[in-house]
Amino acid sequence: MLSLIIVVSVLAFLLLMLDAGGGKTVKPHPFSVHDLLAMDRISDANASPDGRTIAFCTRKTDLEKNRGKIDVWLVDSDGKNLRRLTSHASSSHSPRWSSDGKMVYFLSGRSDSSQVWKISVDGGEAEQVTDLPLDVETFKLSPDGKLLAVTIDVFPGAGKPADTKKRLDEIKESKRTGKVYDQLLIRHWDSWKDGRRNHIFVMPVAGGADAGEPVDVMKGMKTDVPSKPFGGAEEYTFTPNSRQIVFSAKVVGRKEAWSTQFDLFVVNVDGRSKPKKITPGNRAVITNPAFSPDGKTLACLAMVRAGYEADRLRIALMNWPNGKLKMLTEHWDRSAHAIVWSKDGKTIYTHADHLGQHPLFAVKVAGGNVKQLTRKGKVTEIAVAGDRIVYGMCHHQSPVELYSIKAAGGASKQITHINGPQLAAVKMGDSEQFTFKGWNDDTVYCYVVKPVDFSPKKKYPVAFLIHGGPQGSFGNDFHYRWNPQVYTGAGYAVIMVDFHASTGYGQDFTDAINNHWGDRPVEDLQKGLAAALKKYPWMDANRIGALGASYGGYMINWIHGVWNEPFKCLICHDGNIDERMAYYDTEELWFPEWERSGTPWANPDAYTHHNPIDHIGKWCKPTLIIHGGKDYRVVDVQGISAFTALQRKGVKSRLIYFPDENHWVLKPHNSIQWHEEVIGWLNKYLKK
Repeated sequence: MLSLIIVVSVLAFLLLMLDAGGGKTVKPHPFSVHDLLAMDRISDANASPDGRTIAFCTRKTDLEKNRGKIDVWLVDSDGKNLRRLTSHASSSHSPRWSSDGKMVYFLSGRSDSSQVWKISVDGGEAEQVTDLPLDVETFKLSPDGKLLAVTIDVFPGAGKPADTKKRLDEIKESKRTGKVYDQLLIRHWDSWKDGRRNHIFVMPVAGGADAGEPVDVMKGMKTDVPSKPFGGAEEYTFTPNSRQIVFSAKVVGRKEAWSTQFDLFVVNVDGRSKPKKITPGNRAVITNPAFSPDGKTLACLAMVRAGYEADRLRIALMNWPNGKLKMLTEHWDRSAHAIVWSKDGKTIYTHADHLGQHPLFAVKVAGGNVKQLTRKGKVTEIAVAGDRIVYGMCHHQSPVELYSIKAAGGASKQITHINGPQLAAVKMGDSEQFTFKGWNDDTVYCYVVKPVDFSPKKKYPVAFLIHGGPQGSFGNDFHYRWNPQVYTGAGYAVIMVDFHASTGYGQDFTDAINNHWGDRPVEDLQKGLAAALKKYPWMDANRIGALGASYGGYMINWIHGVWNEPFKCLICHDGNIDERMAYYDTEELWFPEWERSGTPWANPDAYTHHNPIDHIGKWCKPTLIIHGGKDYRVVDVQGISAFTALQRKGVKSRLIYFPDENHWVLKPHNSIQWHEEVIGWLNKYLKK
């Protein structure tokens, strides 16, 4: 029935596209931020035990409530029988299948707190599974289907979740507001720390009066599982016999703010024993534990360099339960982003940045041979469905949709077209990739996206986008904050250089930026801009604006003082102006300590080398500064300081301050304002 409703809805949309008077099709319009927000965001694809059905989530933007609304959908692995499974006013997300494939478990706030629910795949009313006094952040079902692991934010040692709830109520009622700290971290990403930690609790999945209290298997541990702020359920797993849980955690005491050491631990589900570290000697990141189907091998993702968050993630294997960790992909110069086992346990599927794309790869467990299965676009998730692999994928001209490909490779098939009507209503620019010789005569990749309604006979202004990280990439992605199509729809050509530091070109290429923030990447940006202007004569060299966020924001502040000649205007979002003070402002100290080879007092020259604040005297270009008040990675004082300098120098400038946003701009109406201000600034100085 729901499939029929969807078909009727699509037909209704197509009818609306016809002019009532003459029956003519309404012409698609240039892409804008409103179209960006209109796209449904697909995520979290999971295959049923028999591989025939895929559960996944769609997120729709609700402008009235200024947030996203998430629901669970089902589709057959061949693309048939698309249907929505949940339709409650509250969001439903994180779908997981029961072992018999008859039920889908999910998280929802429909009971005024985030709890685990379940619903039959045949539809009907959802049933509440957990009724805990605190929000459930993530969950997993045991392989035997009898146990449920949930993660809850609690005070370590508080005992039952109810004890944490009682303490929180007391804090809320207290007239005292002072926060007391004895060690870092005092705040992280966008939240002040209050002593609570994400802990794993285990309980019977059936629940009921005889279930008793959920068991905290991390009792007293001052660490988070999943890690904050971005960790998920991939950081812990049941053992195949359902008797233990393996999890990744940082247990480093007072070094938490400057250590990247994550180890694997194992603990019994009854919580009667303490967690045991199973990765002795490690000092770097080890995460994403995942057991082979036969339970004999534990796979994980592992770095080898302590203190470096951008080290390459290798796939590593351990014979269970007493083996030592061995690297499977040491020879593969790419960083794996996932571990998904094949049904026969002979292959691990993953995805990784690769030359401006983010393809799907198959890694043979015996020997580590790596095979690339897809070419274009960015793969976002993987699910094994029988003899095929279902994966999410987006690219410059489409948000994520689900695709299917044979496990051995070959032609892929798109199995969802959720955003088909939205895409039919818009016009986008074509993208293409080219290479040039950058720093050290290395090959550097660059994307150019042409303006909507492109004509080679016209001259177009240029939006020169600089990515953050700096260990990141402006690849073939459909981004919801830095999407080149927003600029092409406004009549701009877009240039995006993957300078030295970018991921997907080998670890040496990524490492090249360490202690070289202001020279090697700048050389790439200079040569990339020159190469693009030479290759594409329809770009107007006299109308170029540069913009970037995070490291890209730092780079805007830096080039403003050392290379501002080509630009008519600049836009800096959440960028540092003073690298030395930024060390003391930020929260994750391992990042500047690696990039600058130490602390400011141990290596002061590294923090004054390539520091934008020392070149403010040359600032002269109209500059838009944007910053979030809840950004604790690059604090708002950095943006305010840049605006102060611009104003005092008499440089045309504007400050957009979002008191309720973090390092990103996430609220829909704030996103609209952000894009209108950014495009308006470019138009003011680049449009004739």
